[in-house]
Amino acid sequence: MANRRPSMDEYFLELARVVGLRSTCLRRKFGAVIVKDGVVLSSGYNGAARKVRDCLEVGLCLKDVVGAPHGEGYDVCPAVHAEANAIVNAARSGVSILGGTMYLYGQDAQGKVVEGKPCTFCRRLLINSGIEKIVFKKEDGTLGCYDVKEWVRDESLDHQRKIQQYTGKG
Repeated sequence: MANRRPSMDEYFLELARVVGLRSTCLRRKFGAVIVKDGVVLSSGYNGAARKVRDCLEVGLCLKDVVGAPHGEGYDVCPAVHAEANAIVNAARSGVSILGGTMYLYGQDAQGKVVEGKPCTFCRRLLINSGIEKIVFKKEDGTLGCYDVKEWVRDESLDHQRKIQQYTGKG
């Protein structure tokens, strides 16, 4: 069997997977790596804010305690998402991520791949940060990609829909 060199996308996703191993979340481990022109600019993983007690330290997940399903209960969770941490870490270091690509890798507590779909708040951060695309591993092992420009369009359409829904105007 011949050795195969990983593609750049596979390489950076593997880096994101390793970054995610630092996660302090008991439910899911996500890692994010921001790259531009083949160079890693920043990384981040999901976990409590700096110097704040985390779920590993406490030994329980508050979202589990209150029965919050995935995608809900952000108000009780102390974690900052991997995407947000990667953006914050770049800003703290004075590194521009304009035009960059984010690689996002997630896995559940059993190590099964979880598709990297940023939440609404992280999507908005990614739009404002200047990141152009997000590459992620799908649950079937293939690679997926989000174009941030499409999120801008979707956010605009969703905003218009909500105006009509709540005011009857539009």
